Amino acid sequence: MNAEVTKKYVYWCESPVFDEETKAELRAIAGVEAEITDRFYKDLEFGTGGLRGMLGAGSNRMNIYTVRKATQGLANYIRKQQAQEKGVAIAFDSRRMSPEFADAAARTFAANGIKAYVFDSLRPTPELSFAVRKLGCTAGIVVTASHNPPEYNGYKVYWEDGAQITAPLDSEIIAEVNAVADFADIRTMSTEEAKEAGLYQVIGKEIDDAYMAELKKLVLRPEAIHAVGRDMKIVYTPLHGTGNLPVRRILKELGFTQVYVVPEQELPDGAFPTVSYPNPEDKNAFQLALNLAGKVDADLVLATDPDADRLGIYAKDENGEYQSFTGNMSGLLICEYELSQRKALGKLPRNGAIVTTIVSSNMAKAVADAYNVKYLETLTGFKYIGEQIKFFEQEKSYEYLFGFEESYGCLVGTHARDKDACVAVMALCEAAAYYRLQGLTLVEQMKKIFEKYGFYKETLFTRTFKGADGSEKMKQMMDELRNNPPASVGEYQVLAVRDYKADTRTDCMTKEVTKTGLPKSNVLYFELERDAWFCVRPSGTEPKIKYYAGVKGETNEEADTLLAALMKELEG
Repeated sequence: MNAEVTKKYVYWCESPVFDEETKAELRAIAGVEAEITDRFYKDLEFGTGGLRGMLGAGSNRMNIYTVRKATQGLANYIRKQQAQEKGVAIAFDSRRMSPEFADAAARTFAANGIKAYVFDSLRPTPELSFAVRKLGCTAGIVVTASHNPPEYNGYKVYWEDGAQITAPLDSEIIAEVNAVADFADIRTMSTEEAKEAGLYQVIGKEIDDAYMAELKKLVLRPEAIHAVGRDMKIVYTPLHGTGNLPVRRILKELGFTQVYVVPEQELPDGAFPTVSYPNPEDKNAFQLALNLAGKVDADLVLATDPDADRLGIYAKDENGEYQSFTGNMSGLLICEYELSQRKALGKLPRNGAIVTTIVSSNMAKAVADAYNVKYLETLTGFKYIGEQIKFFEQEKSYEYLFGFEESYGCLVGTHARDKDACVAVMALCEAAAYYRLQGLTLVEQMKKIFEKYGFYKETLFTRTFKGADGSEKMKQMMDELRNNPPASVGEYQVLAVRDYKADTRTDCMTKEVTKTGLPKSNVLYFELERDAWFCVRPSGTEPKIKYYAGVKGETNEEADTLLAALMKELEG
């Protein structure tokens, strides 16, 4: 065990800064070098989206002290910007320690003279995004680890536009957080003192009501819901997270009366006892919901992740079987519905735009072209889609219509600046009601979309690199691919290579080099023949490298075959 790790471990075990419970947890691992090293070989990194890590004592863990350190750095930045008067909104999800972390952050803000508006109980991430703008705050925080396993928690930072922080703001805040060198320098005060000073305000119902009102303004075909909403059977699971109350409320107020919530997964529980992985991207998370759907003969089966910003769906087909939708499929189904109905109603603006990410389906461009709206790509991460909404408003250039990413997140409207599973549920159920009146299930409508635009199929796989040497292995793999890009992958020739870290796009035929036009990021994207592609990037929140790929086929079967062959080459 190196000297620096030992020094930090001893400091945490002995310093009066840390409480006895923390010290006892650390003394219990005395002599276990691998565990001590993993907890102290680095400080938990405050990255471009904030913090995320395993719960526990230590500098490389999510705990009260690392949360306070991040908050002190953010408070220092806010004060340097002379923006402390507007305050900060704070929300939290159902994970272990989420309420405690939210309270700790609020008390550190208050001790720095910055008012905290703290939700009275768990709320979805998109409602925090809404609250920042509704309350006119400088910034916002949501304590969540999204869909990560139960041993994780996190801390995401939003700015005054309601979107997660992006460049150059992120690096400036990171510098302030990293400048907090000593835990003894972090300010805090009691909750009671903060409230007495007017620096700690509990919020709740008034924001809920305003948020719901904004969602309902986005309905395009209320007559379709009125006609068949009472007949549609919807099974829903919040996966022990924050979606239960807001999702049920919006569906009920719109007129969907037959909503069946999975009882075993209804109540918040940070241990997520019924699922190994609380992620609607994981088909295993749907097992209980599908069982209930079979019993009640449901038309739709919906699941939201713990902070209710992602939506996964199954829909019953014409044969009574339940078919799963990928994030690309559900996003494109909602996109096609929103654009087609806006056009039919005369509400499609001339300067409309849809925004997606570089690893999402290429079908999005075909849909945008069909409706003559602007198509924009961003880096992976919905914060970049939220950032585009800000740019549109500042530049008075485009009117945001829809945004989505392949990882089951989308946003209709601009009430929030992050992906919103509550509005996705609303839009999807509205679309289901509308297509039901046309004699179509969502499965049949999805087939029509493929027939209209082409059979685009996408997938991804990940490789995990844990421990102190994991990040170095990931770096080596990315460097190797960057320095020695393939000329072909299987039957596909590589047409161009985009290196977003170098901000270059290199045409493999002409050798012409142009700029990508996007912020610098450690991402490699390979354009292949026949509208195929693959992309490689390290995860921003987990010790993983992600491999994405997409193809286009003439039929569903051909697309499946092409994608399987491409993935076999990449995995090899």
